[in-house]
Amino acid sequence: MESGRFSLARSGGAFVLAVCLLGGVPSWLWGQQAPTSSPPSAPPIPAAQTVQQAAESATAKDQDATKPAGTPAPATADTADNSDSSLLKLSPGDLVDVSVYNVPDLSTKARVSNSGDIYLPLIDYVHIGDLTVDEAQSVIEKRLTDGGFVRSPHVTIFVDESTAQGVTILGEVAKPGIYPVVGDRKLYDVISTAGGFTQTAGRNISIIRHGQSKAITVKLPRNLADDLQANVDIFPGDTITIPRAPVIYVVGDVGRPSGLLVDNGTLTVLQAIALAGGTNHTAKLNAVRIVRKTPTGMTETRVPLKKMLEAKAPDITLQADDILFVPVSGGKVLAGRTFEAAMSAATAVSIYAVHP
Repeated sequence: MESGRFSLARSGGAFVLAVCLLGGVPSWLWGQQAPTSSPPSAPPIPAAQTVQQAAESATAKDQDATKPAGTPAPATADTADNSDSSLLKLSPGDLVDVSVYNVPDLSTKARVSNSGDIYLPLIDYVHIGDLTVDEAQSVIEKRLTDGGFVRSPHVTIFVDESTAQGVTILGEVAKPGIYPVVGDRKLYDVISTAGGFTQTAGRNISIIRHGQSKAITVKLPRNLADDLQANVDIFPGDTITIPRAPVIYVVGDVGRPSGLLVDNGTLTVLQAIALAGGTNHTAKLNAVRIVRKTPTGMTETRVPLKKMLEAKAPDITLQADDILFVPVSGGKVLAGRTFEAAMSAATAVSIYAVHP
């Protein structure tokens, strides 16, 4: 029995050997042991990188490949913001705070003069105009060292007020001066910072840009909220001048001697008399005068006020700084004293704003 099995196994092995020699191993015999190989596929995107990230990475590689050698890397947030106050040049009018490390007695605050100098203890006047803060610190350190006052001094300059980075506001505001510009500033903001208008402020404002000689004129409305176009941008170095509004004085025998502030429009004699409370019953209407200052001196013009009130004479337009003088009837005012009487009366009147 065993010999038969051996014979069958031997004959089967011979059959397999013969098939292999004739045509190779059939697929049904080795298909489960050696699977059919498939063509190689593209490597998968790593799990930690999305498709969009992969595309951006590929684009960046392409740009790096085409970028010429020696091209500097783009500036980062740290390298891009290299603007430091120490690089600003000092100019006349700047208020600086100078301190010497570990020597508090030499610390001082000074304003740069028109010649660009400041006075410091021990070393007298030092020229720092048109120098940067770093350069000015080095100049002061050298003066201290050369004079033998401080060994290896360390000087620090802090700019309290800068005319180049601030806005100068002059004229009819409560607190004229230099104000720093932080961010976007508007005209109304700066005026508010300076305490607002005075009682005699005019409405035709002049703005001179830094580095320009021609002034920009801005006419403000009576109510600032009515016209926001007048609220123009203000830039560092601007100089804003708010002039005094024209004043017309009405003095003499009137109900309320006044200085009429005319910030817009014009004013006539009859309007001025009405705003001053009218004439008193003792007024001499035929002797009213307009006292006007001209390049050649003071002049006097007679006003037929009685005829004007009766509509028999045309009204007269007044000019800035005119003095409308209404004398007392029967009063003994010498002809040579007319100007003096009008001028002395004009100095004691109250100022009222007029919006014709």
